[in-house]
Parts: sequence; C-alpha cells; structure tokens
Amino acid sequence: MAMPTHIVACGGLVKDQNGNILLVKTEHQGWVFPGGQVEVGENLIDRVVREVKEESGIDIEVIQMIGVYSNTGIYKWYDGVTDVPTKVMFDFMCKPVGGELCTSEETSDCRWVPEGEALDYITSPPIRERFNKYLEFDGKVEYMEYVTHPEFEVKHSRKV
Repeated sequence: MAMPTHIVACGGLVKDQNGNILLVKTEHQGWVFPGGQVEVGENLIDRVVREVKEESGIDIEVIQMIGVYSNTGIYKWYDGVTDVPTKVMFDFMCKPVGGELCTSEETSDCRWVPEGEALDYITSPPIRERFNKYLEFDGKVEYMEYVTHPEFEVKHSRKV
C-alpha cells in the first residue's frame, strides 16, 4: 500500500498592539499573511515562527490555533506539469515580539495594515476566506474543506 501524500503548511496571522495585521506580497498569490510548508521533522509552531521571520523579518509568539483547512482539490502547480496533492493548513494567531520589517527571496513587499483594511489587499480567494475566519474567530477552531481548481469552492465548514 502506498502511503498518502499531503502537503502540510502553517500560516501566521500576526496582529500588533495597534490593531495592524502583518501582510507580505508574494509572486503567485499577491498579498497574504505569512506562512509556508512544513518540512520533514519540523513541528507546526516552529514552522510558523520561522516562516514569519523569513518572509517579513518579524519575530513572533504563537498565541492560539484558529483554523485547520484542507484543500482537497488536486491540480497542476504553477509549472503546469507537477500535480499538487491535498494540502492541510494550520493557521495561528500570533503577536510580534521583535524584529524589523524586511523582504526576502519569497516576498517583494511586507507591511503592517490596519485589520479593517487587510481584505483590500488580499485577492486570493482561499486566503481571503481564511482571513475572514480569523476575523470571525470566537475561540473555537474552524475546520474548512475547499478546492481551488477549477474555481474556489468551500465544500465544508464548521467549528470544532
């Protein structure tokens, strides 16, 4: 039996003491909150801390998990050849504890945006939906299944 293959990723929704959200600009998705794929042997908390630092220069403390999301659609990567398997993403509420804003190899811009204006920047439908779940967070973790191809569609969503 072949072992299933999933991509595991983490996202950090970082809010500063002034109510601003940390956003980074990427090549393929535009403005997003920082995050990325978990590597073999790496835990989720360490990964989100590392991704936020790498993509924005900001050091964070993870406060709480707010959502678990599955992209169950299989589609072609940006190269048009490679199949992208099911993704499982974990989003965490975070607070900044240091560092200085800076870009990276993965980001062309980064900035603090007033929380109420963040959706003016975010254009990727799944990132917008995950950000909306952050805005609606009531202390219960959100679980959502969606597909991104051929179009973005939420298949299932509930609090757990």
